[in-house]
Amino acid sequence: MKEQSIGDWLNSLASKSATPGGGAAAALNTSVAAALISMVCNLTIGKPRYVEHELTMIDVRSRAEELRNEALDLAEADTEAFDAVMVAYGLPKSSDAEKEARKDAVQQALIRAAAVPMRLATVAADVIALAGRVIDGANTNVLSDVAVAADSARAGLSSAIVNVEVNRAALSDEALKAELATQLEQYKDTIATATAISETITKRINR
Repeated sequence: MKEQSIGDWLNSLASKSATPGGGAAAALNTSVAAALISMVCNLTIGKPRYVEHELTMIDVRSRAEELRNEALDLAEADTEAFDAVMVAYGLPKSSDAEKEARKDAVQQALIRAAAVPMRLATVAADVIALAGRVIDGANTNVLSDVAVAADSARAGLSSAIVNVEVNRAALSDEALKAELATQLEQYKDTIATATAISETITKRINR
């Protein structure tokens, strides 16, 4: 994905191939959000007007770059995880032994497939937190980009949650299903936080 042009990747996304799909798109949204945070920091650092926020911006930029790269890695991982699920579902099931082996392979693949968007949810939540950190010290000329970053990360987060849920629903391990549901609960407030950041910036712009 890192080597493709945006146009080529979107052509792949639009094709009849199941991968890349929604999980990779969610990761890309998150990576875009992190890149926007970096841009805001870069356009704030070095400006005398914002000197009191310089150290915060430098710290946030460093973390945003880490998250941007991790999100892109997760886009690749999501594609690989989904492909593994499809391979597992395609295993033979002629005998009882084959059926049992296929069942186990599917469940293990689904566990891995749920882990990728769960990690992406954490990354997207971290990007939203960065948007909150820069909102008060950002160069006002690019303040709207902080809102776009928050909105993009929110899309990545909500999409990641959906992708955890779709894999969770097919799991047979009830304890694991409950654990995943508990982990997802923590992100409800984060989605609200992203919305609040965007709304706050819109109000500031329209003063």
